[in-house]
Amino acid sequence: MNAGRPVPGSVKSGIMALLLAVGTGLFPGPARAESCALSSQHAGVTFPVERVDADWACRLQSVIGDHTTANKIGPLRTALSETMYRYLLDRPPLAAALIDRLGLARYQAEARAPGRYWGADGEGIQGLVQLVYEDPTSRIYFLEGTHGKRFLPQMSGKAVVLLRMHAVKEPDGTDAMDSTMIAYTKLDNRLLSGLVSLLRPLVGGVVMRKLTRGVETVNRLGQEMRQRPDRVLLKAAEPPPLAAQDVAFLKDALSGLPPPGPASRPEGRRP
Repeated sequence: MNAGRPVPGSVKSGIMALLLAVGTGLFPGPARAESCALSSQHAGVTFPVERVDADWACRLQSVIGDHTTANKIGPLRTALSETMYRYLLDRPPLAAALIDRLGLARYQAEARAPGRYWGADGEGIQGLVQLVYEDPTSRIYFLEGTHGKRFLPQMSGKAVVLLRMHAVKEPDGTDAMDSTMIAYTKLDNRLLSGLVSLLRPLVGGVVMRKLTRGVETVNRLGQEMRQRPDRVLLKAAEPPPLAAQDVAFLKDALSGLPPPGPASRPEGRRP
């Protein structure tokens, strides 16, 4: 298990970025279908896996028990209040739309069913994310996706993502969120199993880069909201229209933010 140093940022788009990296896992061997018992300990963090439905426990164990890559990132600091963090965490299409309209990245996300979303990172990775379990401090996700970069063959795979989160205060007194994510990935294609030892370092590096890029992008969204709330609202009002309740929430949440401090304002990727 690789422990990353704390890097800024994370919310569900950070989770979506993890979805977008799932295709880079490799399948090291046959799944152990006879056992669906899940460990509560993952990279030193305890999760309430006993509350996961039995059918989902087997699907999660098929990835965790036969994973090729296992990565931990966190705790990650996100420049969002708990209210905004949780609102965006539950609405990936809104988070992706704001990130794209502000020129921070080319993320896309669409709702497919309650707790189920499709997402793409604009760089050849796309897939589905399913919320399996949630409580005030933990989330567990099951992910399926594909990876199509030129330096790797077309691959499809699955991942399990465990998220732990809690509210914190910045040194200047502003609200923020800290998150820790543990991710297990596995490839669907057994034909590559013989290359696992060779490709594992490359695969693990790709996963970490995608995670880092995702969480940094969401942190930039939070910084943009703090520094230029009027611009965020202007972009939110552009066509195609966002849901009326989302626009109303943004107006209320951003109007209550304190005036921006002297910190430099983040620049978007596109004007």
